[in-house]
Amino acid sequence: MDTTATDVSFREAADADVDALVALVESAYRGDSSRAGWTTEADILQGQRTDTEGVREIIKSPDARVLTVERDGRIVACCQLEHRGEHAYFGMFAVSPTVQGGGLGRTVLEEAERRARAEWGVTEMHMTVISVRDDLIAWYERRGYRRTGRMTPFPYGDERFGIPQRDDLQFELLVKPLG
Repeated sequence: MDTTATDVSFREAADADVDALVALVESAYRGDSSRAGWTTEADILQGQRTDTEGVREIIKSPDARVLTVERDGRIVACCQLEHRGEHAYFGMFAVSPTVQGGGLGRTVLEEAERRARAEWGVTEMHMTVISVRDDLIAWYERRGYRRTGRMTPFPYGDERFGIPQRDDLQFELLVKPLG
């Protein structure tokens, strides 16, 4: 499949997109299908990564957006943007494993940053990443994000976020100034 990032369209997600978005996020991070890409968490987490209720809640929030990316009428990427005062939060980022590695993720991240600045006038983008995901953190660092060392615990025991396969999981806050 062609993995160029120039033949996509962006729009805000609607209720009708919820099932497709959940399927996309799950395919990018969990189970064997996620192993086709490089963002898999299948070795550190099993179970679900998100659910329809959680995605629907974000879509309906007045301070949040789910940016949906389509190619040929099919959702191939998405991300969450949430306005949190002086900064925006970036989350629920997923690119279909079959198109990873062609620059689409970078294009989505840049569009999310542009929209956060334009719509909310924020000066920083924040995100949290599982601290053992060195390859993913390095990818964000190459795009201007910096590690803060500020950690929050992984929600062990809450299977809505997955079933941990190791006992050292935590989230690290990454921050990027938006100039």
